[in-house]
Amino acid sequence: MTAFRLPSGGRIDRARPLRFTFDGRGFEGFEGDTLASALLAAGVGVQGRSFKYHRPRGPLTAGSAEPNALVTVGTGGRREPNVRATTLMLSEGLVAESQNRFPSLRLDLGAAAGLFAPLLGAGFYYKTFMWPAPFWEKVYEPLIRRAAGLGRAGTAPDPDAYAKRWAHCDLLVIGAGPAGLAAALTAAAAGAQVILADEGETPGGGLLDLRPGDGPDPAGMLAAAGPNLTVLPRATVFGWYDDNVFGVLETVGKRRAAPDPHQPAERLWRIAAREALLCAGADERPLMMPGNDLPGVALAGAMRRHLNRHAVAPGARVAVATNGPSGHALARDLEAAGVEVAEVVTLDPAAPPGLAALGRGRVRGMRVDGRRIEADALAMSGGWSPLIQLACQRGARPFWSAERGAFLAPETPGLTPAGAARGLSGVDACLGDGAAAAVAALSRLGLRAEPAFPPAPEDCAPPAPLLPFRASGKAGRAKTFVDFQNDVTLADLARAEAEGYGDPELAKRYTTAGMATDQGRCSGVNAALALAHLRGLAPGEAALTTMRPPFAPVSLGALAGPHRGAHFQPVRRTPLHAWAEARGAVFVETGQWLRPAWFPAQGETHWRESATREARAVRASAGLCDVSTLGKIEVTGADAAAFLDRVYCNGIASIRVGRARYALMLREDGMVLDDGTVARLAPDRFFVTTTTAMAGPALAHMEFCAQVLWPGLDVRMTSVTDQWAQMAVAGPRAREILGRIVDADVSDAAFPYMAVAETTLFGGRVPARLYRLSYSGERAYELGVPAAWGPATADALMEAAGPGGLTPYGAEALAMLRIEKGHVTHAEINGTVTAADLGLGRMARREKPDFIGRAGLARPGLAAADRLTLCGLVPLDAGAEIRAGAHVLNPGEAPSLAADQGHVTSATVSPALGHAAALALVKGGAGRIGEEVVAWDGLAGTSTPARIVSPVFLDPEGARLRAPAAEAGPPLPPPAALAPTPALAGAGTGRFGAPGAAGLRLTVEPEGAVVQVFAAPGREGEAPLAASALPCPVRFAGPGRWLVFGGLAETPAGAARVDMSGAWVRIGLEGPAAAALLAAGTGARLDAEAFPEGASILTRWNRHALSLARLGETRWEIAVSRSRALDLWEALRAAGAEFGGEAVGP
Repeated sequence: MTAFRLPSGGRIDRARPLRFTFDGRGFEGFEGDTLASALLAAGVGVQGRSFKYHRPRGPLTAGSAEPNALVTVGTGGRREPNVRATTLMLSEGLVAESQNRFPSLRLDLGAAAGLFAPLLGAGFYYKTFMWPAPFWEKVYEPLIRRAAGLGRAGTAPDPDAYAKRWAHCDLLVIGAGPAGLAAALTAAAAGAQVILADEGETPGGGLLDLRPGDGPDPAGMLAAAGPNLTVLPRATVFGWYDDNVFGVLETVGKRRAAPDPHQPAERLWRIAAREALLCAGADERPLMMPGNDLPGVALAGAMRRHLNRHAVAPGARVAVATNGPSGHALARDLEAAGVEVAEVVTLDPAAPPGLAALGRGRVRGMRVDGRRIEADALAMSGGWSPLIQLACQRGARPFWSAERGAFLAPETPGLTPAGAARGLSGVDACLGDGAAAAVAALSRLGLRAEPAFPPAPEDCAPPAPLLPFRASGKAGRAKTFVDFQNDVTLADLARAEAEGYGDPELAKRYTTAGMATDQGRCSGVNAALALAHLRGLAPGEAALTTMRPPFAPVSLGALAGPHRGAHFQPVRRTPLHAWAEARGAVFVETGQWLRPAWFPAQGETHWRESATREARAVRASAGLCDVSTLGKIEVTGADAAAFLDRVYCNGIASIRVGRARYALMLREDGMVLDDGTVARLAPDRFFVTTTTAMAGPALAHMEFCAQVLWPGLDVRMTSVTDQWAQMAVAGPRAREILGRIVDADVSDAAFPYMAVAETTLFGGRVPARLYRLSYSGERAYELGVPAAWGPATADALMEAAGPGGLTPYGAEALAMLRIEKGHVTHAEINGTVTAADLGLGRMARREKPDFIGRAGLARPGLAAADRLTLCGLVPLDAGAEIRAGAHVLNPGEAPSLAADQGHVTSATVSPALGHAAALALVKGGAGRIGEEVVAWDGLAGTSTPARIVSPVFLDPEGARLRAPAAEAGPPLPPPAALAPTPALAGAGTGRFGAPGAAGLRLTVEPEGAVVQVFAAPGREGEAPLAASALPCPVRFAGPGRWLVFGGLAETPAGAARVDMSGAWVRIGLEGPAAAALLAAGTGARLDAEAFPEGASILTRWNRHALSLARLGETRWEIAVSRSRALDLWEALRAAGAEFGGEAVGP
């Protein structure tokens, strides 16, 4: 037992001692202690240093408003600065250290700044460091940056996990003090769904600071609550947003020496509440008197909390200065605990005495009107400031209440203050007010409630505000601090007012008052009242600065939640991902997709070696490339041809069935939006491809055109990207290899360039689509099969080619091939080019009646001679390289904006040419063939002389594309292992997460038939009939759209259907924690009233678009696109780790 730890009492568990270190020194506290209380019990009164003057500071408060006792906690990746010691709960093995000191907390050389205090007053940084000018960059700025901040953040990666969760409720109660508990119990008894959030470790608020028997027991009050009351301890409501959504930060495992590996460090809640009550209480105000920052000077309420909750005496002899009941209540409790009370000074605002704290390094007493009172601790209370920040975050302005002696929040729909948060004092008064506020809130929701506590009068009148105190003599020369952390004094505010910055918003920025980590909770009201006094204004004319979210600090980890590392965004995998991975592919991120970049062979150490070998193999024999990432859109309907003819600038309606055409999509301003192909499969059915990057935007553009511009057209469209595994087979042997597995005739006569056919493989075993398209300049085909058949088809192609006959190639080799042929990607289609700029001007069929971009193309500026147009570049030195991004200059000109002639969009070292080749957008480039220029790369520091050439480097006549080739080889017998590959074949299975009873069960459901149905016009609300007995087989997929799992009984009259069997994967989810896991990623209401059994919705779960169906009370089913299924499965397992579960594979 220490000198300051009381022998009995408190809410600590003395049977559970906890060891911890502070600044490398070992200490011991108890379960229920905070770091601050344990240090105070051990006699460590100085727990921090102030920012500017490095003055020694002890805890001023005992809660989340603490400006002084800030520490750094943890080591390595868990190192966290600026943690309030007053809220940091003690745990076994906790490691903490003081901050903003050198070399130690006791002896801080930075305290020498106090000697220069006359030079460091308000706004000093606006008036100094002006001379000599060269010193700013080399002397002043480095010194300022070194002095900035308090603690130092760690640089190691954070090893902890962070979670998010949505919740919905009838009533959110913010704060679990007397008013909050009464409100929550009242609402819960009426049957409302209630969430009670409180920042404390244990609900109770100020009730926990009372002596046993002086107030109701919070634990006993909550024991009788039903399951419709959810209590969130250690949860700070930090923001109030649109639609009555509140941001809540719950601390789970953070700042514990040995956190549970299955629990998140923090959880960010988004709570949608129909009504909310602000029962957050009030902050006690410090007295503005000289010496008020000395260690040992603290707020009366803080001392009372340490005394009654933690059994820590503030000192051996305590003086109290108060203008209200708080100080007197402390004095009574001190005497009851056997602590000597030197004197209680009751302050009269009408006749304020001369007042000052005395001491050096620690308080030694108090001077009152020239009379010295000896004490080793001084409690002060200057009244209470209701915590109204949340209520004022959305623009409401607080007003001064003379009756309450405080700033209050005006009435705001959706959030109502109650109890101390609206200026009341006294336990009984707050209990009654909280209950009454709950009754009123529920009545606005149409619910009837009876108050759990009756109305009660306040114990006493609220104290009046106090003006700054002054003292005479030596004590009067001590600084009077207003903002403790930033060392802003009353003199600083006076200087700001004298220099024209007396407006509260200006004074805040000029002096930094209210800009510390407590965001003005200890200083805001005092600063406002002091400024009003200095300006000769009454308290009612004072103003607070603007209040914005967050109310309390929110870590970046909590804001990111699970979206970090590999899960920063959803990862999409093609049907051939595992096939390519088994062949050693190195993958590259392309948006959300993982694409094979190259396939290194034995002995190859650089990507260019691999890509060059792959490109040469395509030119010499044949290569196989996974092009499944290209956007694929099925367009159907009687007006499909007319619709596409308007969306694309070239002729689409004239495409014959069984043929395809390269197509350009323009924006309204005439600039190219995207390129791709359009294939006509039937008179009213088209298959459209887009670039990988524009798959989503292109579909959205088409949907906009159909729904807004031409709603009368009979046209429907849907993405089928996930339905098909698409692979390009390119090279002289392409036809020979494909012909061995494709059932269709692939001779030139039957299947010419740009032909399309719906066919089968292996004698009808596998449905397929075959396109004769080329992106490489070689004879090439694209083969599409249902996604599950992709790996088996790729294996069959490799077998059909024989050893070395078919080489897998990735995106790098593909780039080499397309640059050699002059094909463009979005490196060239950058939003500033027209079809003519790309040399494709003839594709814009202006004789058509209309198409998107037609009017934009008529602008004269788009025909200017100096527009950037596509051309090729080759280096004059065959051994030199040209880099993408280099600027094009005329020879002899220095780099400048005026001299800039354009830039390199794509570059490679061409295997076919034997030297570098690049595509570039150059001013008038198409008409400057043969000119010499310089490719200047400022980042690389290179200037490469080059010549402008045609952008088509290889085979401009297209002879290789149509060159005679070997006929198809003999049919390949169906491989013995020919079978579809399940989407989640490689998914992790078995037990995961927390040990014990499994709260979750994840199941990969069998794959089967899936059909997307488009309702007939005018019958959008009629759901189709399913042919299967699967639970919830018909699911809403958008207005007039339905997904039917297990097969369609019949196609409704006038409806259209698209096979999506390979595009969707079903995941079963069940268990008592299933709804909690779903709420970790979706904001949809999951209660049975809003989401009954048999219902389904489209939603997002942690950025994954999916269909969610409820199959039972605790049983759900997710349908997700195939490319996202594995990533979603992994994300569900990771998010469900805290509940523990079992994963069952296919």
